[in-house]
Amino acid sequence: MTSALIDRVRHRLAGTDMEMTAAVVAHAVRSEAGGVLADSDVLEALQVLRQEFSGAGPLDPLLDDPGTTDVLVTAPDQVWVDGTSGLRRTGITFADEDAVRRLAQRLAVAAGRRLDDASPCVDGWLPGSGVRLHAVLPPIADRTCLSLRVLRPATHDLEALQGLGTFDAEIAHALKAIIRQRLAFLVIGGTGSGKTSLLSALLGCVSPTERIVCVEDASELNPDHPQFVRLTARPANVEGAGEVTTRQLVREALRMRPDRIVVGEVRGAEVRELLTSLNTGHEGGAGTLHANSPAEVPARLEALGALGGLSPQALRSQVSAAVRVLLHMRRDSNTRYLNEIGVFGPELEVRPAWTRERGWLAKELLC
Repeated sequence: MTSALIDRVRHRLAGTDMEMTAAVVAHAVRSEAGGVLADSDVLEALQVLRQEFSGAGPLDPLLDDPGTTDVLVTAPDQVWVDGTSGLRRTGITFADEDAVRRLAQRLAVAAGRRLDDASPCVDGWLPGSGVRLHAVLPPIADRTCLSLRVLRPATHDLEALQGLGTFDAEIAHALKAIIRQRLAFLVIGGTGSGKTSLLSALLGCVSPTERIVCVEDASELNPDHPQFVRLTARPANVEGAGEVTTRQLVREALRMRPDRIVVGEVRGAEVRELLTSLNTGHEGGAGTLHANSPAEVPARLEALGALGGLSPQALRSQVSAAVRVLLHMRRDSNTRYLNEIGVFGPELEVRPAWTRERGWLAKELLC
């Protein structure tokens, strides 16, 4: 098999709207070869071309691994994977820069996006896979860079997290008390620290007589609860129409008779609607927030509040009246654990009630 033959078959298949079955690809190979081909050559072409026209090509085995959280392509011969074993370089390679570019553009089309010289950056979700796509083309980057984030449904309950060492039995009891007392809370932490897993586990402790309405960017939360209703945001299509934002969905959630309102990740102006809902009778709401430490939370909330038109003073008043508890998750190497339980003060400061290193400092703050 020569690269010229592969290119001819590639162009032939690119001009058809037929399903890329093995028979279709094999027929295209034999037609373009113009002569007799050995079965081994046909099989080689099938493997190369089917990777280009289906799924994520050579990255599929990495995405199918249940331990994978991220797949990163920084060059044709540099494919990295992150997951339970940490970030590591794989042996997977692409033929050349064009092969990486073709895969990135095909995935962008599948996500309903455009990726070319006029629009060299793309961010979207691959349909039906729970994979978030980000890609950048030259000259924005030196080479085509492809990032695939695998979002798997968080299905652990509190007992499972306790068994994994996330917290001990005493803290599990305290977390259940937070849910039972209907205290609104935020789960914070860095990327991959286990924020969503903890939030999902806590929602599973909510009484089955209560109705939970959850707003997410992507479907991650999957608590064991009979009245869990999910609303998922939708990005705009290629023409820039059809977008449904998280902020819009929080407003819709208020009309769905919720007992608790949850925002999977607070990352924008929707913080205003969330705080408003928590201050108008919807106690016990929750969400996650990207922050590496409790000390960063006040500034992070003020920045998000500004996006929603809230002044720092108004934000402090809203948070002090609406949100009580802060749960800080951390990730060290491959271990995820609850590092701190804090309580918001009147000036948006976070007062530690418990830390993993020092234990209980002010348990009465949770009462």
